[in-house]
Amino acid sequence: MQVTTMTFTVEPCNQDTVIVRIGKALDFRNAAEFKSTCQTQVRSGARNFILDFSETGILDSTGLGSIFSLYRQVSPLEGQVVFAAVSRPVQVVVQLTRTYKVFRQFPSVDAAKEALV
Repeated sequence: MQVTTMTFTVEPCNQDTVIVRIGKALDFRNAAEFKSTCQTQVRSGARNFILDFSETGILDSTGLGSIFSLYRQVSPLEGQVVFAAVSRPVQVVVQLTRTYKVFRQFPSVDAAKEALV
């Protein structure tokens, strides 16, 4: 069952992996909603998160902080947070912040699913 919040669409892959489609932006305006959405998924048993950035034009420090918060939440559960279909604007942020050292990146959501499932 697909769940859509105001900004994010969450699509389950299996009992412990979900795809979160980020949409146009992950920034100060919706980072709290992202955290809340992901916490709900963790409480429901998800521990692996595939973040789909294919349509994302904006990722700021607040958005990045919310991703790291999710990472800190699932790491003790042996979970993972991975990036998929990273758009050019997000790739610039990932390179500048060296976030690629923490989060694995995949060219597509399907490639990420194959690696995690």
